[in-house]
Amino acid sequence: MATRTRTRATRRGPRAPRPRQASARKRIWLFEEGNASMRDLLGGKGAGLAEMSRVGLPVPPGFTITTAVCNEYNARGRTFPPGLMDEVRRALGVVERRMGKRFGDPRNPLLVSVRSGAKFSMPGMMDTVLNLGLNEETLRGLGALTGDERFAQDAHRRFVQMFGKIVLDVPGEKFEELLAARKRRAGATLDTDLGAGDLREIAREFKALITREKGVEFPTDPWVQLEMAIRAVFDSWMGKRAVDYRNFNKISHDLGTAVNVQAMVFGNMGAESATGVAFTRNPATGEKRLYGEYLPNAQGEDVVAGIRTPHPIAEMERELPGVYRQFQAVASMLERHYKDMQDLEFTVERGKLWMLQTRAGKRTAQAAVKAAVDMVREKLISREDGLLRVEPEQIYQLLLPRFDPEDKGAAQREGKLLTRGLNASPGAATGMAVFDPDTAVEIGSNGQAVILVRPETNPDDVHGMLIARGILTARGGATSHAAVVARGLGKPCVAGAEAIRVDPHARQFSVNGQVIRQGEFISIDGTTGEVFGRAIRTIDPDVTKDRDLQTLLGWADKVRRLGVWANAD
Repeated sequence: MATRTRTRATRRGPRAPRPRQASARKRIWLFEEGNASMRDLLGGKGAGLAEMSRVGLPVPPGFTITTAVCNEYNARGRTFPPGLMDEVRRALGVVERRMGKRFGDPRNPLLVSVRSGAKFSMPGMMDTVLNLGLNEETLRGLGALTGDERFAQDAHRRFVQMFGKIVLDVPGEKFEELLAARKRRAGATLDTDLGAGDLREIAREFKALITREKGVEFPTDPWVQLEMAIRAVFDSWMGKRAVDYRNFNKISHDLGTAVNVQAMVFGNMGAESATGVAFTRNPATGEKRLYGEYLPNAQGEDVVAGIRTPHPIAEMERELPGVYRQFQAVASMLERHYKDMQDLEFTVERGKLWMLQTRAGKRTAQAAVKAAVDMVREKLISREDGLLRVEPEQIYQLLLPRFDPEDKGAAQREGKLLTRGLNASPGAATGMAVFDPDTAVEIGSNGQAVILVRPETNPDDVHGMLIARGILTARGGATSHAAVVARGLGKPCVAGAEAIRVDPHARQFSVNGQVIRQGEFISIDGTTGEVFGRAIRTIDPDVTKDRDLQTLLGWADKVRRLGVWANAD
């Protein structure tokens, strides 16, 4: 098996014209000006948006501020290069003309998203702000323009919450506490049960919270909002969770992140709107079928944050059949185009599909082997490319122990099967239950196996996820932050185990009358989604029964140049 770096720098993709060397000094690129080969400069997200725009897919217009600007910003002591915001204004003018809207216009407002995007995928490790450009004047304009006051108030509430957390650094749980209190007073179960008046009051409470916490008023000038958001994305490159993730994955710290500024499209405009994340193949098993999740009447962060448990994407065929067929065709085309499994983000706005991201999908070891073998058989890639798709450490993961079926059965008879959740990332893990990432690091660093248990994970939990043997969440789906990161790390994850009630403050969870406290042993099976209230014995896997692995190893034997000899004495 060929040796490769973890960053997959040798992966082949679509061939596209490379930019001239002089263009490296260009600081801002409209999406249609770039292509897939420009990951160093535009980051993975920007290069993906550029390539999808280039081949004619429905992508909201926007532009990318390059990774070189991020590095210059940091070299200048977190100061923008001279003239950057003037260039941003000119680029946004192009977006305004294409959308037929004006940024900051009270009658016809353009809203934008501001997203990070490094050369190598770092899911959830850097920052995003949605619905940027809202203030009291543009809020009224948005409501009048769409004829939907509730939608406008929901967009405003989301913006204030996200900007307050990401840009102004107010703890996210303080916003969640205010939102939960308002839902209790309104008798609402879900965010979508709240009316326009409730959402208006929540936004006011959020702004008051920001003033109490930070001693500043929430910014009302859209251009000030945009400058602050761009700065926050650049700053997130050197944030703790991003640095921890790069250290673990051996990604260089001098690459920088790009910033993508893109016209907003809205998945929270009613029953014919939705947002989702999907993979062109199952990232846990490698099976060739569309795999993913979506939420109707929601925005993208609702899916990846794991705050709501989304629907399997197959259900979209029944609820939005025309959009589902179009999305299937787009997914198939992108996999053929890139010759690799793709991780896709999309939004449906009042029945129209918009593509927001394509990138190589993070996958488990089992999925990597199966997808590589299947793609060779489908004549999508060569055998040599198939071998390069599977990293040596992924072969090692396939050799790790699995739960003994007999001991699992005994635990079930003892009443120790606590619940079942979503089998978000396969594998077997046993360890002490811990309820916050700092404790996971403290205990795990001493060599003790731990399982990180959370209501849902967020990117700030990554240092605990890196050291935990497995991850268990009460909310979230198979494309949530916890699931995507766990698959990339090769760790078991059971997500969306909705029967459990996690109390991080009391450091315990309860399920069906049983209470598991911090320090007690639990076991999770990420292949089946089962959660057990005791340690489960493990056995070594029989890899001779894994036909895809045997096929891949057979191909490797035919091309290897190193022979291994043993002394028989």
